[in-house]
Amino acid sequence: MRLRSLFSFLFLVLFASSAYARYVAVQPSSTDLISDGINGGSLDSSESIIKTVASSPPAEEKEEACEQTYGFMPCTKTALGNVFLILVYGFLMFTAATYLSAGSELLLEILGPGIVGGLFLPMLGALPDAMLIMVSGLSGDAATAQSQVSVGMGLLAGSTVMLLTVIWGTCTVVGKCDLRDNIAVNNQDTKGFHLNDSGVTVDVWTSYAARIMAISVIPFVIVQLPQVLNSTSGRHLAVLVALILSVLMLISYCVYQVFQPWIQRRRLAFAKHKHVISGILRHLKQHALGRLLDDEGQPDEHVIRKLFDTIDANKDGHLSATELKALIIGISFEDIDFDKDDAVGRVLQDFDKTLDEQIDQEEFVRGIKHWLIQAMGASGHSGPDAGPRTMKFLDHFHVQTKREHALLGDNENGENDEESGEVADPKWITIKAALLLLLGAAIAAAFADPLVDTVNNFSAATGIPSFFISFIALPLATNSSEAVSAIIFASRKKIRTASLTFSELCGGVTMNNILCLSVFLAIVYVRGLTWNFSSEVLVILIVCLVMGCFASFRTTYPLWTCFIAYLLYPFSLGLVYILDYWFGWS
Repeated sequence: MRLRSLFSFLFLVLFASSAYARYVAVQPSSTDLISDGINGGSLDSSESIIKTVASSPPAEEKEEACEQTYGFMPCTKTALGNVFLILVYGFLMFTAATYLSAGSELLLEILGPGIVGGLFLPMLGALPDAMLIMVSGLSGDAATAQSQVSVGMGLLAGSTVMLLTVIWGTCTVVGKCDLRDNIAVNNQDTKGFHLNDSGVTVDVWTSYAARIMAISVIPFVIVQLPQVLNSTSGRHLAVLVALILSVLMLISYCVYQVFQPWIQRRRLAFAKHKHVISGILRHLKQHALGRLLDDEGQPDEHVIRKLFDTIDANKDGHLSATELKALIIGISFEDIDFDKDDAVGRVLQDFDKTLDEQIDQEEFVRGIKHWLIQAMGASGHSGPDAGPRTMKFLDHFHVQTKREHALLGDNENGENDEESGEVADPKWITIKAALLLLLGAAIAAAFADPLVDTVNNFSAATGIPSFFISFIALPLATNSSEAVSAIIFASRKKIRTASLTFSELCGGVTMNNILCLSVFLAIVYVRGLTWNFSSEVLVILIVCLVMGCFASFRTTYPLWTCFIAYLLYPFSLGLVYILDYWFGWS
């Protein structure tokens, strides 16, 4: 039904183009009839009173005629008409983005993350923006392209700013939960709009995504250097260097995305092992006949040897894998789940230096001493006063490992919102995904050029610079589906969904800064256009660095942080206007 409505809408748009009419001038006649100027099969052109607009429009009509994209797409010179066309073409670009997103999710369901999640999904998400940027610089001759390319820059800057300000702030508001010990409590929102005690918590991978986003602005800095140095000779070279760097960064980012799930699993396994260590140390302390640390704050070997004798059930002088597993099973690790056999294997790997699949007393003493020193270093407790406070630093180490595990985004403890399982009909879903991707790409390619032309026509009709129109209006069309999806996902009020939401926002901006910028720089370089976007680049740098640095070094966003995001949007618009029209940067 949805496809049928879309095709009906496209049919009306395509065939609702300009019509031709005839001007009829009525001359006085005794018969009061209108003549076509033909008398007896002969036509006197000087007396013809019926003229077609197509053959000989008046001179003033020629000046008012608009140029139709592809020769048949509807166009107008009036401001109100262009507003309507912007809405129509914007809706079509929104539909294209929706189909691309739906097809990507189906493809991800079939093939999993890895190549699909690392290569195709980021590129497909940025495809509508890339299409609009490309057509803005390819239309007409070099002079026309130079005048229209500001639409592409407006879209690039507007998409980045909107994702990091309006959408970021809204996701913080709708995803807020109660904060306890500076960590959000899943599905608990009783503090209302308290600025400090309410907010969202994300995993450490979101911090890494924010750092990558901040690094991705380097090509903007390079391409801007000649203007900063007031040099005109090196501008074309700077564009080429920035283009090469942005392409290399795009490849590197995609490779990172491909291997990121593997890296995440390794980090998560290490965090679980640290939590097992903290649990075993706390258990041994509770059952030790004395303190694990002596008065000098050093591991007490005598107490550790007594613990070995307690754990050695068969008294053979060795701890087997079975005895270690019995020890681990007897320890309560709260809500963190892990493979007990894998945990036993990792403990053996830490202790068993002779590789005989068992631990003797000396290996046990050496391993426990190493664990205690590691725990003291991680908790910041060491020296002579560590002995009497053994339980305190062990508890601190335990809480620290639990928090590290939570911030790594483990999805095995009931936080995975997607039901895992085999796909019912992979062949049909693959075909459906391919059709959605092709349809979305075709719509984006077909209506990107008319949308850019309409923006320029509206700018000419109203006197509003095309940059501001594309900065405000076009991101609403190309990023709406992404924004709605992010807000809905954030509203589930879980650490995992919040992490995915803000990671996707950072990833979207990163793709703008490398993929879309690569397309833009390629057009500027190939067509020999002038790079003259100092104020726009400054806005992108400020917003990306402020939000990137903020999200890079913290994993909890209190509610008050949404005001920073919201205020950056009008600040960006005002800064561009002041720099361009007061200081003449444009």
